[in-house]
Formats: sequence, C-alpha cells, structure tokens
Amino acid sequence: MSEASDKSPVTGLSTSRLVAFSDGVFAVAITLLVLNLQIPQLASSVASGELLPKLVALWPKLLSYIMSFVIVGIYWVAHHNTFHYIKSSDRNLLWLNILLLMCMVFLPFPTALLGQYPEQRVSIISYAGTLVITGLVLQSLWWYATSGYRLVDREIDPRLVQRATRRNLTAPLLYLLAIGISLVSIPASLVLFLLVPVYYILPGRIDAHWSQRPTSRLDEASCSADDDAGFSSEEVPHEEQ
Repeated sequence: MSEASDKSPVTGLSTSRLVAFSDGVFAVAITLLVLNLQIPQLASSVASGELLPKLVALWPKLLSYIMSFVIVGIYWVAHHNTFHYIKSSDRNLLWLNILLLMCMVFLPFPTALLGQYPEQRVSIISYAGTLVITGLVLQSLWWYATSGYRLVDREIDPRLVQRATRRNLTAPLLYLLAIGISLVSIPASLVLFLLVPVYYILPGRIDAHWSQRPTSRLDEASCSADDDAGFSSEEVPHEEQ
C-alpha cells in the first residue's frame, strides 16, 4: 500500500453530532445521581437535635453518589479520549455509542440500590454487573473503530490501541472480582468499589499519548517536527516487556 493511500482521510459520517449528543446524555446521567439524596423529613414537634443523626444516616447514599459521580466522570473522560482518535462514524458505531449511553443513564438505579441496601449482595451484584457491561461496551466501541483502522487514521500508534484496550478491560475484570468477593465478604467488595476509580484518576503510561502529537510510522520527517515542538524521542513510551 502506498504512503499516499495510508495518509488518505478516513471517510464516513461526522462524529460532531454523536459527541454533542453523548455529552448531553452524560450530563443527564450525572445529574440523575443526585435525586437519590433527599432531605430527611422531621415532625414539627421533634427537637432540632434529631436532624443531625438523620443526616449522618444518609452516608451510604452520599458515598454511593460520590463514587458514581466520579465513575460517570471517568467514562466521560474515556469517551472524550476515544473520540479524539475516531475520525468518522457509521451506523454500527452509532448504535454501540447509544448502547454505552444507555448503560450510563441506567447507572443511577444500581447506585440508589447500593446506597439504600449496601449490605445486600444483590445490590453489589447489580452495581458491579452494570459497570462490567458498561466497560465491555466501551471496549467494543474502541475495538470496532480501531479494528482494521476502520474509523481511525492509519497513523495511530498500535501501542496506544493496545494500552487503551488493557485500560478499558481492567475495570470489568475488577468489578467481576468484586462480585466474586461479595460471596465471601460484602465490605471487601465495597472497598474494591472505592479503589477502582482511583486507578483511573491517577495518571498512567497511556497518558503520555494524550500529551504529544501522534507520530506517523511512514513519515519520519514528523519525528523531527515533534522534536522542534519540544517532544524528544526519549519521551515516547517504550513498549512494555
């Protein structure tokens, strides 16, 4: 295949409306989470000191709200990064994206269930199961777009594709582990729920790709352009052993 054909732009539908619609749905999903937090109702004859204990009793709901808020934010970041590399869309990608958005909007339900019944194994399984499916759908979207360079530039770094795949699949595996742990210890599963978002908030090796211009595998002249822009070859992450 010639260099000219490798550099030809990806054809297909634009992603602009898809991204705009997705941002709106993410905003709705993250807003619905707060509806689970309701002000405690007190009788007018109850002493004012009774309010604080009732507020303290809301901590499971507040914790599940914070955790899910962060998770929706993580998926929004993942979606944003994914569509930085996806240059066009088609019917299959549109429906994969709709399926991902359906999972996100459904998340407030298992979040409310977990906040109301944190000691119930069904709540753990519902919450973790939703996030397992969500993570697999995100990876399916990424795989579909990058497989055979279907909807991405041929200049995309294969290491980026591999690292993004591993990062996408880490969460579903950890949430499956949380389901298994819940059969032995529900508190341990809850701790794992809190730890998984930390992994995605902390910067990883893949973040080096977000901060630099993609380097063509066919045009070595772009390497010198990167050096002029302040990116030395030493800053490009090495292949993992």
